[in-house]
Amino acid sequence: MNLDDAIGFLINNTGRSLTRLLTSQFSHLDVTPEQWSVLKRLEEEDGITLKELSKRVGKDQANVTRISDLLERKGYLLRKPNPEDKRSSLVCLTDAGRAITNQLIPIDESVHEMALKGISEQEIQFLKQLLARIRENVGAE
Repeated sequence: MNLDDAIGFLINNTGRSLTRLLTSQFSHLDVTPEQWSVLKRLEEEDGITLKELSKRVGKDQANVTRISDLLERKGYLLRKPNPEDKRSSLVCLTDAGRAITNQLIPIDESVHEMALKGISEQEIQFLKQLLARIRENVGAE
């Protein structure tokens, strides 16, 4: 099989292209796409454990801890004791975290629109189904 016909190669290249575009669009706000995924997940549901956050962004807990430490130093999130489990903490957006997230949302939406230009809603839904099936086939959560 030619490398350009390999689905994994095509998916990976597409993902890298989107990441490069997001990186350039977010750069003036000093936020990376990795940091964005953590901020956006917390904007969707604030006050979750690092373990749950890791699951929701699809990264290992050590990586999410590193990203969270950086975002905490920037003042965008904080950790509070988990009242249900003293061994863990809950990760929460600060007011500054909400403000930066609100600045990033329209940029992300613009990149999303650019990436999907000329693709119908039906094709987008079909692509999501195919990608979910591929993830399932390779054993990803």
